[in-house]
Amino acid sequence: MGTDGTDGRNTKAGAPRTTTPAATVTLAPDTAPPALHAFLDEVRQLIDGELDRRLAPPVPDPGRLGEAMHYAALGPGKRLRPAIALAAAEACGGARAAALPVAAAIEMLHAYTLVHDDLPAMDDDDERRGRPTVHIAFGEAIAILAGDGLLTAAFGALAELGPRAADAVAVLARRSGLRELLAGQAIDLTAAPSDLRDIAAVERLHAAKTGALFDAAAELGAIAAGAPPEMWARLGRYGMAIGIAFQHADDRDDAEQVALAATAAERMRALCGEARDIARGLGPRGALLDAIAAWIAARA
Repeated sequence: MGTDGTDGRNTKAGAPRTTTPAATVTLAPDTAPPALHAFLDEVRQLIDGELDRRLAPPVPDPGRLGEAMHYAALGPGKRLRPAIALAAAEACGGARAAALPVAAAIEMLHAYTLVHDDLPAMDDDDERRGRPTVHIAFGEAIAILAGDGLLTAAFGALAELGPRAADAVAVLARRSGLRELLAGQAIDLTAAPSDLRDIAAVERLHAAKTGALFDAAAELGAIAAGAPPEMWARLGRYGMAIGIAFQHADDRDDAEQVALAATAAERMRALCGEARDIARGLGPRGALLDAIAAWIAARA
């Protein structure tokens, strides 16, 4: 349901299964400027340690379900959404440690979307980032349960926020639910090519399927820092803008929506410009958010 700029084939359910070359990894961390690269590397190590702790398989582990959840969440990836959550929390004056539950939650929820996205009934992918997808490695039934388990664990992590938990749960439920992330997947599965011929229609899809979780990451970071609701909305707009821009870059790297590539590049610059204005309005604390938006803009 989500996207990760990965090498999973993006074939619709029922389409002929073919072998295709691995796609370019959109926004690979080693393309980031040195300071941002260092931050992303630090976040990856931090989040991987947190996920490893939270998702250690139980003993016994019926059907290797716990192992499948761990495999899904700890696979290769940029950890860009948790990086945005942590940068947003710090931009609001919060401590990184206080935002770890929301950063872990957003990555577990993202991992669930990828597990389900790869299933035969969805995109029917056999490989993601050079590894067998979860349903290939563990079987389809366990993959479904693993996605369900990661989704449940994501909301469980938000419960650790104490008095801010209800706000965080409401935000993540809204952004990952029927009207946003799930709607985006439904559009992606059912839309005809003629439905996506203009940039506005494409961006509606991008906003739901990708932008919603970037939005949630930034909002959750603000909530974890104890920021007021007006700041959640401000940072949510930041996340939505860079999420749509990220998906435009991903489409280009995957040679999708080729006819709209020039317009999409213009939109990337505009969206990232808006995001940078929001980040710079936060003063020195917004420097990491600004750097992330500038990095994405450079791909236009």
